[in-house]
Amino acid sequence: MKQLFVVLFAAVALASCNKEVKEGTAGQSSGRIVYVNTDTLLNNYTLYKEVVKEFQNRQFALENELKKKSESFQNEVALFQRRIQAGGMTQQQAETTQQQLAKKEQDILMYRDNAAQGLATDQAQRTDEILTKIQDYLEAYNSDDKYDMVIGYSKGGGVLYAKNNLEITQEVLKGLNDEYEDSKDGKSDDAEATVDSTTAK
Repeated sequence: MKQLFVVLFAAVALASCNKEVKEGTAGQSSGRIVYVNTDTLLNNYTLYKEVVKEFQNRQFALENELKKKSESFQNEVALFQRRIQAGGMTQQQAETTQQQLAKKEQDILMYRDNAAQGLATDQAQRTDEILTKIQDYLEAYNSDDKYDMVIGYSKGGGVLYAKNNLEITQEVLKGLNDEYEDSKDGKSDDAEATVDSTTAK
C-alpha cells in the first residue's frame, strides 16, 4: 500500500496547486516549488496509519479463517482416506464423497480469491479517499497561490536533492492531522446528539 500511495501522491501533489504566477504572501514570486517528504507523511499521518492497521487486521483475520477452513478440509480428507483403507465405503460412496471433497476444495479456493480481491478493492478505495483528502487540503493550503507545484519526495525517488527550506512536510502533516481529528470530533458530536435525541423520545 505504501508504494502505491507514494506514486499516487506524487501525481496528486503535482496537480493540486494553481499554476498562475502571482505574488506570494511573503513577497516572493509564485512559481516556487516546494516538497513534502512522503515517507514522513505516511509514518505520521493518523488517518493513513489507522487505515494501514485496519487492513493488516483484516488480512490477519482472513488468513486465520482460511487456515481453519483448510485444516477442517484436510481432516475430512484424512477421514475419507482412513474409511477407504478400512473398507468402510462402497465404491459408489467413495466416488460421491470424493466429488464432494473436490467441490469443497474448489469452494475454499474461490472464497480465498474473492476475499482477497474484495480486500484489494477496498484498500484501493480507501487509498483513493486518502489521496483526495490530501489533494483537497493542499488546494486549500495554497489558496493564496504562493506555490505553483508541490512535489512528493521520498528517498530513492525521482528527486535527488532539494533545499531544506523548500520542505513543507510538517506544516502539511499538522494540518492534515488537525483536520482529521476535527472530523472525528464532529462524528462523535453527531453520535452523541443522536443518542440524546433518541433518549429524549
